[in-house]
Amino acid sequence: MRRKYAALILLSFFSLFCASFIGKSDKPFQKQGLRKIVIDAGHGGADYGAKGKYSYEKDISLAIALKLQELLHQEMPDVEIYMTRTTDVFDPVTQKARLANQAKGDLFVCIHVNEGGGPIKHSEFIGYKEVTAYKGKGKNKKAYTKKVKDYRTWTTPNPAKGTETFIYGVDKSNAAKEALSENEDMYLDSVSAKELKDFNPNDPAKMMIINMRTQTYFQRSANLALTIEEEFQKVGRVSREAKQRQKGIWVLQAVAMPAVLVETGFISNPEEEDYLNSESGQRETCEVLVRSLKRYRFSLEKQFSNTGPTGANK
Repeated sequence: MRRKYAALILLSFFSLFCASFIGKSDKPFQKQGLRKIVIDAGHGGADYGAKGKYSYEKDISLAIALKLQELLHQEMPDVEIYMTRTTDVFDPVTQKARLANQAKGDLFVCIHVNEGGGPIKHSEFIGYKEVTAYKGKGKNKKAYTKKVKDYRTWTTPNPAKGTETFIYGVDKSNAAKEALSENEDMYLDSVSAKELKDFNPNDPAKMMIINMRTQTYFQRSANLALTIEEEFQKVGRVSREAKQRQKGIWVLQAVAMPAVLVETGFISNPEEEDYLNSESGQRETCEVLVRSLKRYRFSLEKQFSNTGPTGANK
C-alpha cells in the first residue's frame, strides 16, 4: 500500500513539474507519436559482420535497410526516416549512436544477420581396421599390426535458423539513463534555450523525468520486439523470440530513444542465406517490420489519446 501511495505522489509531482514548463511555451511539452525512425544497417565497409558461403552480413543488412526505408516511405509517408548509412561504409557504434541522437529520432531500428557457427561434425562407428604400430626402441624396435576402431566422419550445415529481436538488458539501465541525460533536449525541445541552459543537470526533478522515461523506453522497446517476433511467426518464420541482450549490443542503450536490434536470419544456414539474399525474402522481412511499426505507432497514439500531452509518454 505504501508503494502505491509513493507512486501516486511521484506521478503527481511529475505532472505538476511538466505543467510548469507547458505554461511557459505555446508548443507541446514533448514530442508525440512516431515522427522519426532511425534505421541502422549493421556493420559496413571493412567490418563484414557474419559470413555465409557466398555473402556477408554487411551487404544483406544494408539491402534490407534500404528496402525498409522505401517501403516505409510508401506505407507511412508522414514519418521521417533517418539512415545511419546508405552505402558500404563503416562507422563505429559510438558514431552511429551520436548520429541517431543528433537526428532526435523517436525510435531506433538496427538491422543485422545472425551466425550460428560453423558446420556440425558427425562420426559413425563402422567397424575395425588394421594399423601398423611399433614397440621397443633402437635396434629392438619392431613393427606389428593391431586392430583399432574405424569411424566414418562427415559434416552438415549448421541448422540454426530463425529470427530474434533484442533489446538492451536491464543491467544496462544506468547507461540508458546517461544517454537520456546527455540528450535532454530531445524531450525538453519545447523549452526555450535559456530555460534549458538554466536547467540544473543535478536537479532531482530532472532525474525523476529521466528515470521515468528510461522505464518507458525500455517497455516500449520490449513491446516492439515482441510485436516483431509475433509478425515473423505469422509469415511462417521460425521465431527465436524477443530477448534482452547483456553483451555485444552497446548501441541499444546509447541511443536516447526506444531501440531494437533485429536478427533477420542465419547466414550460416544455406537455406536462410538464400532467403536473406533473395528479393522475396528481403521484401517479406521488410513487410513484417512495417506491419510491426504500424502496430507500435497505433499503440503510442492510443496512449496519447488517453494521457494527453502532459503524460509521461514521448
